[in-house]
Amino acid sequence: MQYRSYAKINLFLDVLKKRRDGYHNIETIFQSVGLADDLWFMDDAHISLTCAGHDLDTGASNLVYRAAALLKERTGYSRGARIHLEKRIPVSAGLAGGSGNAAATLIALNKLWDLRLSVSELTPCARDLGADVPYCLRGGTRAAWLRGDCMTPLPEMKGLWFVLIHPSIAVSAGQVYNHPRLEYNREKPFAGRTSAFRKRIRALAADDVAAAVFNRMEAPVFAANSVLVGYKQALLELGCEAAAMSGSGPTLFGVCRSQQQALRVAEGLKQKNVICPCSVAAATPVGVERLA
Repeated sequence: MQYRSYAKINLFLDVLKKRRDGYHNIETIFQSVGLADDLWFMDDAHISLTCAGHDLDTGASNLVYRAAALLKERTGYSRGARIHLEKRIPVSAGLAGGSGNAAATLIALNKLWDLRLSVSELTPCARDLGADVPYCLRGGTRAAWLRGDCMTPLPEMKGLWFVLIHPSIAVSAGQVYNHPRLEYNREKPFAGRTSAFRKRIRALAADDVAAAVFNRMEAPVFAANSVLVGYKQALLELGCEAAAMSGSGPTLFGVCRSQQQALRVAEGLKQKNVICPCSVAAATPVGVERLA
């Protein structure tokens, strides 16, 4: 079987406070985009993983391997699977590539092993694998809060295209969360959401994307990597409706209303001396898709 796992961006990302378990409460609007990895699954006596496209550890620490092992352990399934991963989503880029791969693995092996579990029944495994994995099981446009694993669907963002800039900069999410330049939102949530979060959701519902896009993590990441400020500005100067960093970075995205506009912006980045790789991707309604 062949599955595709899509990257995600954070149209909106706010950080509230640190939790007792060491994680931070966040408020975010997730969006799946068309940049994707492909995975192949074949029944086998044991779990094994190979990977093309990146120099990744394919052993027990890999999220794909961990997802397979965890699902096998939780369900008591006796056999395994031979898994091959073809990576196109940049690693450690704020795009949840690994989380999406793990979500695809849970969904694919649920089918391959005939476990007949619902997405809701797969979610506890997803939570134990990482904060973004529960979202990646579903994908599309979703508002999320607490660790990012409490979610509600939002209207599908049809017709949006994104220009993604992929700087070759290493960013540690842990360091960003604990950076002195990160100013938490001190507002108290009401019924689980702050008024700032509600305002951004309403803006998105009104198709005012520029008023919805925001990432509180930009301040510490941009302070340490000033080149990203220029990249974001270049996206706006070339006509993107909005631009921001995704997750803890370093990927930046610009919002466009058509593929033609997105391609023009991507071409124009060369004239702005943005020399790192770029992608053009549409908003997608799912996080994982079966291809064969």
